[in-house]
Amino acid sequence: MDYTPHTEDEIQEMLAKVGAAGLEDLYRHLPPGILNPPLHLPEPMPEWAVLEELRRLAERNRPAFKAFLGGGIRSHHTPPVVQALASRGEFLTAYTPYQPEVSQGVLQATFEYQTMMAELTGLEVANASMYDGASALAEGVLLALRETGRMRVLVSQGVHPEYREVLRAYLEAVGAELLLLPLREGRTPLAEIPEGVGAVVAQNPNFLGALEDLAPLAEAAHGAGALFVAVADPLSLGLLKPPGAYGADIAVGDGQTLGLPMGFGGPHFGYLATKKAFVRQLPGRLVSETRDAEGRRGYILTLQAREQYIRRAKAKSNITTNAQLTALMGAMYLAALGPEGLKEVALKGVAMAHRLHALLLEIPGVLPFTPKPFFNEFALRLPKPVGAVRRALLERGFHAATPVPEEYGANLALFAATELHEEADLLALRQALAEVLA
Repeated sequence: MDYTPHTEDEIQEMLAKVGAAGLEDLYRHLPPGILNPPLHLPEPMPEWAVLEELRRLAERNRPAFKAFLGGGIRSHHTPPVVQALASRGEFLTAYTPYQPEVSQGVLQATFEYQTMMAELTGLEVANASMYDGASALAEGVLLALRETGRMRVLVSQGVHPEYREVLRAYLEAVGAELLLLPLREGRTPLAEIPEGVGAVVAQNPNFLGALEDLAPLAEAAHGAGALFVAVADPLSLGLLKPPGAYGADIAVGDGQTLGLPMGFGGPHFGYLATKKAFVRQLPGRLVSETRDAEGRRGYILTLQAREQYIRRAKAKSNITTNAQLTALMGAMYLAALGPEGLKEVALKGVAMAHRLHALLLEIPGVLPFTPKPFFNEFALRLPKPVGAVRRALLERGFHAATPVPEEYGANLALFAATELHEEADLLALRQALAEVLA
């Protein structure tokens, strides 16, 4: 049943305070169609008839070929073992449990996730996950600013533009300044670090899919007294040098590529790893291993410097939860594949992407944009507006041609290939795109 904590007198007092005669006055600025939209509902039906109607509506969805969408979110295989384990009742929560006495299994699984992400990134400690890659970047940069005591951030244009927008919002809230480092021929140039910069951020592979050599930039950041934050696709780390190996102090990214379904924008999970020297600045939750009173191994939450426990102004972060279930799915995926399996998946995606790149360039008017070498995504310049091309491909059953913001150039589209694609899929997309552009 509904529970309203306010008395009628309290409601009238609040309305008088804001100059409203009644509750309806608070919504008068909204169009009537939004306030009271007409509902055209059928007469009540039995349950079996409702299910039949839902099946009929579902059949209106167009069948589609395998997705070629890029931009950091891609279609990868989710092993059935991941789906089976993730559906167990003890894992079905977004929360890292507070009570160690009744949550040892979930805490141990989270500890294993942290260990895997630390090993994958080549850094010493990882937290129990963040919401997504964008919020992980923002929290990682704030960590760097707290550690350096500076309020300027230099960010490569190769960082995902949506990540940069989220980061900008976080920085505005704390009065910090974001400086953009433009790409040069599709990659991040080695630039002089401006005075007062506390964090330098770059992405590998970058938003356009190109592989970056970030070691010189990390060295330049350290020389200027800043920390280096690397944004990395975790799947790529099965093949590429980990951020810790080229000088990153903090590594962040989105875990969707570790076997999570694409869905409709989520849910994903963000990872955040750093050096042990910065562990007390780490936001969110951290699961640690300990011993109980009888000497048995156990797991607890530790170093929780958050607003539930201390004054908000002194909290390292106001993150109050995490993406527990999807982070554990990422750990299950890594455990199921192992190091060699992860490498095989990455290599197959790279091979398919380069083959698709060559095939699509055979179409008249299609021009290359992302410089080689790239990972498993790349940008092409199309001779027609990307939005129209994408809609036309969808009519033919293809999810492809992710629009690239105009800050990178006109009529650019991202294409991606993964381990799910075979030669026939690539040829079918080439044929469809050729027809659309003809």
